[in-house]
Amino acid sequence: MPDRHSALAHAAYHDLLRALRDEAASDLRGTPTRVERGGRVYWYDSYRVGAEVRKHYIGEDSPELAARIARHRDARAPAQQRRRERARLVRLLRAEGFLGLDPTTGSLMAALAGAGVFRLGGTIVGTHAFRLYEGELNLRLGLDQSAQTDDLDIASFERLSLALEDAAAPPVQQVLGDFAFTPAPSLEPGRTWRWRQTSGNALVEFLTPAFGEEGLRDLPALGVQAQALHHLNYLIAGPIPAAIPYRSGVLVQVPRPERYAIHKLIVADRRRGEDRAKAAKDRAQAAFLIEALAEDRPDDLAEALEDARARGPRWRERIAASLARMPQSAALLEAL
Repeated sequence: MPDRHSALAHAAYHDLLRALRDEAASDLRGTPTRVERGGRVYWYDSYRVGAEVRKHYIGEDSPELAARIARHRDARAPAQQRRRERARLVRLLRAEGFLGLDPTTGSLMAALAGAGVFRLGGTIVGTHAFRLYEGELNLRLGLDQSAQTDDLDIASFERLSLALEDAAAPPVQQVLGDFAFTPAPSLEPGRTWRWRQTSGNALVEFLTPAFGEEGLRDLPALGVQAQALHHLNYLIAGPIPAAIPYRSGVLVQVPRPERYAIHKLIVADRRRGEDRAKAAKDRAQAAFLIEALAEDRPDDLAEALEDARARGPRWRERIAASLARMPQSAALLEAL
């Protein structure tokens, strides 16, 4: 059976998640900083990106601006205490062996969360989501499951993005630009769903469910285009919040673990040719989650499987094809 974290670690994770959900959003990404130049005083929003401190201009000092910043500081006094408590929980989780993120990825996740990406419906999918089930399911991930990918996949419903009548601030493209991401070329000039980091191998991709033909769609709330894919509507229906144990914690959104497991069975069968290594990884993640969920949440797993199978013969064929190569997982699902 999967190895588990301690009861203390599980409680600390859910305390962190609850604290993050209760935390009110701030207008500023970092700390208001006063800078004097040439006899004039200016205010900047200072925040950290990895090991680098960056500043965004707020405005020239004035009684009105000073009063606004003072109100912000007064409101942050208890917020500072809450942040310290969240940081304590993060330290506890790390001491208990929870997975962390490298500073660049952690800062990117925090910046995207601060811009409202996850509040506005963005859901982390792929390996980054799988790693975050560590806290939700109290699973200790081994070396083969914990390998971190440079790719970050974020999915959202196009219809939700249109209906929200709200937008990320600062714009997602600006956040990505701050981290040296540039648009990757696509078949549609002037439109892209992939952003590649110029200083490394990191890739951020935006996805959305396809209701009909696959192709590029606009996500107005996020201000980006997304690649529409079949079966994704099943994956990101009813997502759950998750806490990233980075600095004082980052609140994001991930698919339900039982849907993630069944979706991986479908995706694994769709992969061909050069993607066979990814298909094997899909099956390994599905098998790991199926084993854990069959023990802890068998009803949720059975419902997710029934939902997928009810969506048509092609869905059932893909699930069956993957399970034919996973006899232990097939037996667990059959026994539900």
